[in-house]
Order: sequence, then C-alpha cells, then structure tokens
Amino acid sequence: MAVKILLVGKRGGLRHVRLGWTGALVGLLLFLAVGPAAGVYCYRWLHPKPQILDVQMVAQWRQQLSGQDAKLQQIEALAAMENDAVGRQLARMQARLWRMEALGERVVDSARIDGDEFDFAAPAAQGGPASHPETPLEWHELRTHLDALAKDLRRRESELQVLESVLDGRVRRAAAAPAGRPIRKGWISSPYGKRVDPISGKMSWHFGVDFAGRQGADVIAVADGVVVHAGPWQNFGNMVEIDHGDGYVTRYAHHEALSIAAGDIVKRGQKIASMGSTGRSTGPHVHFEVLKNGQHVNPARYVARAGS
Repeated sequence: MAVKILLVGKRGGLRHVRLGWTGALVGLLLFLAVGPAAGVYCYRWLHPKPQILDVQMVAQWRQQLSGQDAKLQQIEALAAMENDAVGRQLARMQARLWRMEALGERVVDSARIDGDEFDFAAPAAQGGPASHPETPLEWHELRTHLDALAKDLRRRESELQVLESVLDGRVRRAAAAPAGRPIRKGWISSPYGKRVDPISGKMSWHFGVDFAGRQGADVIAVADGVVVHAGPWQNFGNMVEIDHGDGYVTRYAHHEALSIAAGDIVKRGQKIASMGSTGRSTGPHVHFEVLKNGQHVNPARYVARAGS
C-alpha cells in the first residue's frame, strides 16, 4: 500500500508524490524529531526572555559606588577641617583685635590724643552706595581675605606695641625729669648762686633754691623716682634725696617730719615731708637742689617747667 502526498508548487500547481510505507515512516520519524526543536526555537524568537545581568558588571558597579561614597566622606571631612581652621583663625584674629584695642587706648592715653577722635571701642565709620551687580563672596576669596586680614592685624599689633613702648618711654622719662616747685604754697626766699650767707654774713655759694612757707606745709616730689636717703644729713637737718634716673637727683632739706623712707618709689606731686626748720636754718623753708650726673645745676630752670 502506498501513501499519496500532495505538494503545492510555486505557481499553485499540485503534484502527487507516492511514498511507500517505508518512506512514510521515515518522514514521520523526521517530523517527530525536528518538529519540537523547531517549535521551541520559534517560540523563543517570538517571546524573548529578559537579559540576565552579568555578575562581574554588578560587582564593578558596586565598587564604583563604594569609591564615590568614600570620596564623598573625604570631601565632607575636608569641609569640616576647613570650617574648623577658619573658626580658629577667626578666634585668633578676635584676640589680636582685642589686644590692639587695648594697645590703641593706651597709646591714645600716653600720647594725650583726643579720645573722641580715636575711640577704639567704637566701630570704624564706613559707608557708600551699593555696587551693581553684587556677587556672593566665594570660599577661596573668603580664605584669601581672612589670610590677608590676619597678616595685617599681626603687623599693626607689632607697630602698636613699638609705638606704645616708645610713648611709654617718653612718658616715663618726662615723669622722671624734675619739673615744678617742691611746695604747693610759698615763695622763693633765696635763689641759686652767689649770695650773702644769712647766718655767717659772709659771701658764699648757694647750691640750691630756698622756698619759704608755713611750718608743716606739704613738701612734694618734683618727679618720679626712688628715695635713696631719708633722714638727718649734716647741716641739712632732715633731708630727702631722690634718684630719678637718667642722671637726675633732687634733694629736699630742713623738714619737720618725713612721709617716706629710703627705698620707696615716689611719684611726681606725692608728699614726701612736712616743711620745717631743722639743721642750719633761720625759719621754715625747703632747701631744694637738682644734680645732673653728680653736678649741681640751677634748679630755677626745672622749677620753671610745667609740672604734670
């Protein structure tokens, strides 16, 4: 028995193929073997599965994310360090500014400048129209300005310290230079130089200036200094000698009582004794001498100076 198979041609014609049972069986077996595989292929072609991510690619992505997280933490740490550095710099600048204000006030006081003109406690007067356009201050610009300002503050502080030292030296020297009268009330009863001695009646040289006044009146120092002698001394009775430095020494004699002792530090205008007539004297007065580098000089030139 034969199997008859119809084949359709390209132009629609029909052809008859007769196969024996053996051929038909072989064809059936081929169909059964190839058919399922062809069907699976066609199904996968029509319904593709989603692509599965490569394990190595996923690990690479994770590594990149980890590196970016580390960089972010590093940037945050650097930003925190920058903020701390700026904070410390501002604290140091604030401390320098406070010192400069104190120095400035002392300089103004030493130089006797009008405090209203240089008031270091008040903010500096500034102003002006706003510029257009205005731009925010960048971080690097802020650091640059802070560094420049800190440098200026250090320089100005050093300059003020030098100026203060110079002015203080001048003030100290001025305060230590004899100036003014050794009494608050009284008159000159005997000048410096050649005179007739009031006790012997002979010509002699007077090494000081005598200031007469009321018994017990205040006798004051004419400059800052250190007391090197306070007590009886030869014909001077109770005598005070003060060393003012820079070669200056002053002497005050004939006191009724002393208000200081050797080794004391005295200021200009401070009471050192009470007027009296001890020693070789004809009445209450102060014998006042000025020595420069161990030599007597005329006290009148120092008495004429304006005392502070």
